[in-house]
Amino acid sequence: MAITLEDLAKHLELSVFGDAWVEITHVAPLDKARDGALAFLTNRHYRRYLATTGASAVILTADDLPFCRTNALVSPNPALTYSRAVRLLTPEVSLAAGIHPSAVVSPLAKIDPSSRIGAQVVVDEAVVVEAGCDVGPGSYLARGAWIGEGTRLVARVFIGHDVKVGRNCLIQPGAAIGGDGFGFARDQQAWERIPQLGTVRIGDRVEIGSNTCIDRGALEDTIIEEGVKLDNLIQIGHNVRIGAHTIVAGSTGIAGSTKIGACCQIGGMVGIVGHIEIADHVTITGRSMVARSIHTPGIYSGGMPSDHAARWRRNTARFRQLDEMADRLHIIEKTLEKD
Repeated sequence: MAITLEDLAKHLELSVFGDAWVEITHVAPLDKARDGALAFLTNRHYRRYLATTGASAVILTADDLPFCRTNALVSPNPALTYSRAVRLLTPEVSLAAGIHPSAVVSPLAKIDPSSRIGAQVVVDEAVVVEAGCDVGPGSYLARGAWIGEGTRLVARVFIGHDVKVGRNCLIQPGAAIGGDGFGFARDQQAWERIPQLGTVRIGDRVEIGSNTCIDRGALEDTIIEEGVKLDNLIQIGHNVRIGAHTIVAGSTGIAGSTKIGACCQIGGMVGIVGHIEIADHVTITGRSMVARSIHTPGIYSGGMPSDHAARWRRNTARFRQLDEMADRLHIIEKTLEKD
């Protein structure tokens, strides 16, 4: 698709700086862009490319505009503007509705005629698929599952029994929603599985990454509220609740019965123990271990960043001595108080 910079700016409600009639045909990275490309800048580290970029236009902030040597769209949020521009330049291809001949669909399921059921999909009894859904190849919808209007399951997605997925969600390949939670009771030296009687409820406009697993609740439901964005390879335990518009990066693990507030940002490889609460508007940086509740909004970090190996080993050894050092410091403080 081709569009003039002026028309693109009108769609995005932004001002043009430079040649408004230049034609935009595609998007590209700032340092690799050529004629016809639209690029964007969000990180000051890449500002140096503004002087040499071959892009026909760049989306940037007013602070970065003086450094730009090509046409520009000034935005208070270049990443968001870029996302909307991409949708205009590369509209999604609409897929034909219908049920693939290789799909296995229960006669007791309710599939809206405007939805698509892909190859080798299995749809069990009492499943509801609302209008405009796309259930990709190899997916499985278990008994009583509900897929909301406009939701897309890309491929090989498992939706467990009685799981409810909201409207306009996007679930990437290999995600498993509604498997049993990790619940066991000890019987001497053995473990006995505890029946998981709850389900999972997914709000509207939720996105779930590839191979992410969301366990069903033990008694009550696991709940993912509207607008939540989950990256790949995330584990969410039973009875977890994640508040609206929270975003979680890859390889994070959230143990059972934890409650996470709205509009939180959780970095990659974070570990969150079970049965705690995290307030709204909390940011947790990557590789942190969260072992207790967080009641106040803010930025929280944990874990040791990488360092030169020799220094890292010395500091690790010192960490093991912290208790002894604290005891010696306490004795010194007491002695000074007496003097």
